[in-house]
Amino acid sequence: MFQEIKTTELNANPFQMIGKDWLLITAEKDGKCNTMTASWGGLGVMWGKDVAFIVLRPQRYTKEFVDASASLSICVLPESFRKEYSYLGSVSGRDEDKIAKAGLTVVHEDGVPYFEEANTALICKKLYAQPYSPEYFTVDGIDQKWYENDYHTMYICEVEKVLVKK
Repeated sequence: MFQEIKTTELNANPFQMIGKDWLLITAEKDGKCNTMTASWGGLGVMWGKDVAFIVLRPQRYTKEFVDASASLSICVLPESFRKEYSYLGSVSGRDEDKIAKAGLTVVHEDGVPYFEEANTALICKKLYAQPYSPEYFTVDGIDQKWYENDYHTMYICEVEKVLVKK
């Protein structure tokens, strides 16, 4: 059972939540749901709205779902799901029903898919998307270290609801 809280009531440390606990980014397209594990992103305020920043590489199947949808969810699962996080981050939904194989249960809030097993689910509306480009790096080495011409697209998404497990 989930309870909706205000974004200002979210007590999670974003550095822990994103970088260490990891996230599942989930969207739906043509009645099919796909998800991926993420450990890069952010939370903040933009254009007077509480937002999440996520980044997706072009080859990720989930990107097709995010691009086709106006909304997405960002979920944090309990630490006991570390094995599922690793699996969901290494297998493509193009090849198999990885959500079913991971044993996760898709539920919806306002038509947006998220996972019953989550501790926290951010229900988000896309506001902005822009591909990264090498000429905009202001520090040497980042481009060479992290990319092989597969630059992320950054999405800024309004956090419309925060759902936490009771």
